[in-house]
Amino acid sequence: MAKRKHNRNFIITPFQLIVTYYFIAIAISFLLLRIPAVYRDGVEISYLDSLFTAISAVSVTGLTVINVSETFSSFGIGVLLFILQIGAIGIMSIGTFIWILFGKKIGMRERQLIMIDHNQYNLSGVVHLLKEIVKILLVIEALGAIVLSIHFLRYFDSWVVAAKHGIFTSVSATTNGGFDLTGKSLIPFGTDYFVQFVIMILIVLGAIGFPVLVELKTFLFRKSNTFRFSLFTKITTATYGVLFLIGSLVIYLVESFQSFRGMAWHEKIFTSIFHSVSARSGGLTTVDISSFNEATDIFLSFLMFIGASPSSVGGGIRTTTFAVAILFLISFANGRNEIQVFGRELHITDVYRSFVVITLAAFMVLFATMILLITEPYASLNDIIFEITSAFGTCGMSQGITSNLSSAGKIVVMILMFIGRVGLISFLYSLGGKAKKSQYRYPKERVIIG
Repeated sequence: MAKRKHNRNFIITPFQLIVTYYFIAIAISFLLLRIPAVYRDGVEISYLDSLFTAISAVSVTGLTVINVSETFSSFGIGVLLFILQIGAIGIMSIGTFIWILFGKKIGMRERQLIMIDHNQYNLSGVVHLLKEIVKILLVIEALGAIVLSIHFLRYFDSWVVAAKHGIFTSVSATTNGGFDLTGKSLIPFGTDYFVQFVIMILIVLGAIGFPVLVELKTFLFRKSNTFRFSLFTKITTATYGVLFLIGSLVIYLVESFQSFRGMAWHEKIFTSIFHSVSARSGGLTTVDISSFNEATDIFLSFLMFIGASPSSVGGGIRTTTFAVAILFLISFANGRNEIQVFGRELHITDVYRSFVVITLAAFMVLFATMILLITEPYASLNDIIFEITSAFGTCGMSQGITSNLSSAGKIVVMILMFIGRVGLISFLYSLGGKAKKSQYRYPKERVIIG
């Protein structure tokens, strides 16, 4: 009896299993990136740089210590795209989808893991959600690849090269991977508004949240008028839109008198809009962001810290976490204990979870910044904060210090990218083990706050 109880205490939890699966995915990606055929002739990179690239790809971040176009062969670029797909769709989604293709039955354990991997609260419908996610993501990437490949014929001499850039750019944008084949992100297309518009759409579709896309598809193809968008979709879409508008406005106002001097009005507007979208998780840039004002850098760091929506390809604290915290502050300031929005009342557990995520994320960014200030003495505080929030938000924007990071600095950034992709809740629960209920309660007592 005692032995059976002892073994039960060591049963791995679903959260720990999810984290383990991501470690396995990183290990496999690392091994793939050590295959000699992945690189161009004469190119060799260190084990640490291979690991850094693997984690960046699995976490769909895009921070890189190498130049993709100068380092990878055509086969290597294909491998990188494969890793990006795994990171974007999710480890459990990929594994379960393969099981479905082979006609295998999806058990309760697998459904629970899918639920956790995509931040869902209910087991019902998770397999259907998985199928819809895979189909929607692949359709978006395919359409983006076709449109961009045709358009890139203006820049490249052959269909093969145009298709190569079109497919890679579409996948990188949709997965919010942030990798590029130009070596200069999207700066070569800085005045091509068509390319920028298509890529912005792809970034938003990847970062808005898979449940939102599934609900949008259901709404567009509904057969009755009884359909109603969920509270999650309303909150995340509203928050995403507000942050997008505020971000565009702030960038435009600050940089109009700084790095945007000499630009035409339409260039200023498009550049502001693009970087407001990309800072959420995309990581692609159309100008040299090292020329941005420090005020803009701090604001972009704030956007990257928030990141994308839950159950999307992006990281950060997520839009709903930020929205719930703001709604709580507004309700508290108005003397209300409950939080009401869109005709619904939020559960107090979600409020607790939001402040746990924000607090833990803030401490992580603080400690990581302190470490990098020690290990990277050549970099400014502004550049380090930018790098740290970019890694945690799995964005991929950089002030150019990534390739110069020390070994210790790379390890810190890799840890942040991993946690940003797995999610703070899953990571925290994986450390805590199995949930336990208290057998007794202490008397309550008030303390002075504020």
